[in-house]
Amino acid sequence: MKIGRNDPCPCGSGLKYKKCCMRKDKAARSFKNLKELYWKKYKIRLKEKKDILGIKRAGELVVKTLDMVEKEIRPGITTEYINTLVHEFTISNGGIPAPLNYNGFPKSVCVSVNEVICHGIPGDRVLKEGDIVNVDVTTKLNGYYADANKTFFVGKVSEDAKKIVHVAKESLKRGLSQVKPGNSIGDIGWAIQQYAEKEQGCSVVREMVGHGVGFEFHEPPQVPHFGKKGHGIVLVPGMVFTVEPMINLGKRDLVILPDKWTAVTKDGSLSAQFEQTVVVTETGYESLTPYDL
Repeated sequence: MKIGRNDPCPCGSGLKYKKCCMRKDKAARSFKNLKELYWKKYKIRLKEKKDILGIKRAGELVVKTLDMVEKEIRPGITTEYINTLVHEFTISNGGIPAPLNYNGFPKSVCVSVNEVICHGIPGDRVLKEGDIVNVDVTTKLNGYYADANKTFFVGKVSEDAKKIVHVAKESLKRGLSQVKPGNSIGDIGWAIQQYAEKEQGCSVVREMVGHGVGFEFHEPPQVPHFGKKGHGIVLVPGMVFTVEPMINLGKRDLVILPDKWTAVTKDGSLSAQFEQTVVVTETGYESLTPYDL
């Protein structure tokens, strides 16, 4: 039997249906239709409340891992030591380090020093005073994935190092400011590119992009950190993805080392990156891996 607008709401509130659950029912139908459309058109899986909660819990562990690592960053430690810290901390807290054996990646975390843009494989490289080091953590917890990274100073660093880390952090902040329903993926990249390249004279890496995350390590959509305002897929509530601009102090060109993973700046300049996993909400976004920017 169909419920009329002026009938008592079946939830038992005592209010008329139109004043109570009718709006919620419409919103649920609208989300269902949107979910079907985005899957059919883009293969994007919009997340429901229970999924967002699961990703958020994984994100909490990611941030705790980064906080733990930050306390250990100092001259003299190896990137392998950071890998051991992340691996053991993740396992001891019920998680799985997602990078381990992902498409053949041999370690539990990406650790990228100085000229390394991303996907640095931990090993015997020793951190030195003045280095900058990015630690990129992706954790699977109870079936859900979350992904975040930070770039840290190793002791006292140069003005160039301070600049590139500041610009990378602010680039993420500028990109996140564009995450809201009705905006496009292009708006995110446009905001980052305008700031990093036109205002700060740095460069944005083109080959590596943000990505959907949650049910898998990497999902659609891709989220470039450069682009045109108003271009690309329109953002809608329930979309979960990373924004993770890689910013070079010099030119944007990169080289992949023989290990087939490590990306370095072609000109040897410093590179820095910050990343968070976010969900598009009804009014903007919520970070599922929150830390101060």
